[in-house]
Amino acid sequence: MAETYPKPDSPDKAGRFWRIVPLAFVLTAIASVFATGLHRSLTFETFLRYQAWLQDLVAAHGPAMLALYGLIYVAAVTLSLPASAFLTAIGGYLFGWPLGGITANLAATLGATNIFLIARSSLGRPLLERAGSRIQSLAAGFRKQSFLYLLSLRLIPVVPFWLTNLAAAFFGMHLRPFVLATQLGMLPASFAFALAGSGLDDIIAKHERQRAECLALGRSNCAIDFDAKSLLTPELMTALALLGILALIPIALKQWRRRKAGGN
Repeated sequence: MAETYPKPDSPDKAGRFWRIVPLAFVLTAIASVFATGLHRSLTFETFLRYQAWLQDLVAAHGPAMLALYGLIYVAAVTLSLPASAFLTAIGGYLFGWPLGGITANLAATLGATNIFLIARSSLGRPLLERAGSRIQSLAAGFRKQSFLYLLSLRLIPVVPFWLTNLAAAFFGMHLRPFVLATQLGMLPASFAFALAGSGLDDIIAKHERQRAECLALGRSNCAIDFDAKSLLTPELMTALALLGILALIPIALKQWRRRKAGGN
């Protein structure tokens, strides 16, 4: 009796498998981070605990620490951890706002690109192919003005960073405009948080006094509650929102001209 061999997987099936592997790796990494509680270490209180030690390391091994900071930032963004504002402020404090700001910007762009490519290859295309004609039409409209749309969303920090990455991937945005819009759109916020972080000394001293007063009263729960986003002033938030709106003006003008031409 002749031997029979299993049929090899089709190219399409094999391709789908390899597209899913990076997504499975990221999801496993995210689950591991939250299961081990590692995400809780990205807090202001943890930073205060190791502040002097980190400053000594930066003074002794500046380039290596900057590279390590960038890698941690890329990993955090790739895993969609809500720590971008905190990490950018810490980068401004440890390395100065110019170097900290540009490093945070590059790391955020690289991390966003990682998750964008993973989501686009494993989820975006398959889901969009199965979506209805209305969704596909919306996606096609987004792609025509994708750079300006994404630039506007990056400039307005109220939109979750990870959600913007997934939306761009789902709508099939091309890689080059995604990278450019992300890097340009994140520049104002990156330097704003880094600049605010470079002046953390006063905030650190204030929180240390509050912690000492709390301990002096005999309280056991004297955790430091600090949100890096509070470093942004209302004026700066308004300015970033206005920049986002300005980025949408060319799209609005194009739509208005198209409707006007169609009405004539």
